[in-house]
Amino acid sequence: MVTHTDSPRTLRVAVVEDQPLFRKMLSVLLDATDGLVVAGEYASAAEASQGLDARAVDVALLDLRLGDGDGLALGRDLRRRNPSLGVLVLSASDSMHVLLEIPRHEAGGWGYLSKTSSLSAPALVFAIRSVAEGRAVLDPAIRAQREVRRQSPLAQLSARQREVLALVADGLTNSAIAAQLGISPRSVDGHLNAAYAGLGLQASPDRNPRVEAVRAYLAHTVPGPS
Repeated sequence: MVTHTDSPRTLRVAVVEDQPLFRKMLSVLLDATDGLVVAGEYASAAEASQGLDARAVDVALLDLRLGDGDGLALGRDLRRRNPSLGVLVLSASDSMHVLLEIPRHEAGGWGYLSKTSSLSAPALVFAIRSVAEGRAVLDPAIRAQREVRRQSPLAQLSARQREVLALVADGLTNSAIAAQLGISPRSVDGHLNAAYAGLGLQASPDRNPRVEAVRAYLAHTVPGPS
């Protein structure tokens, strides 16, 4: 008999969404996905704040605009209760800038997806798994429309460095970036290190340069023309 010991753990996801039909659709989708299980459904910020045990779940899936509060504030409160909790925020508009309100030391494990542009099942599942692993995820469709601010540090990077950084902002690993661009993982690592240097990100045990680079990307880009 063969025993498999390397199966990924099942992720427990809490869904906080004030629209009943959309909340149920999310829960049904997640429960039907291998490796995911819905550990609770909540219709409001107050209900989640009072009834959600942050230490009993791996990811909180939050609507940004709840009827009685702000999903970002709720996410930060839940993270205070469980610092390893992944938080994925959903919004009906381009509000990625709200993630800049998250302190740098808390930015890992936060993600943002648009309900209108990127909320496909694969994108949602990928983002949930990414934030559970502590990676920062930005909506790829909205991210692709963002333009680099003039005279920003990003403008000093090469086109390839910005391309690699944009894929990091999508939550991709170095191996996934290498496969998508047709280059080696070592080349990806080299481009990232050059981008970190160009952005003035110093190696430090207190800072994650990958997360810092994503924050820099968000801070120095603006929505492109629609």
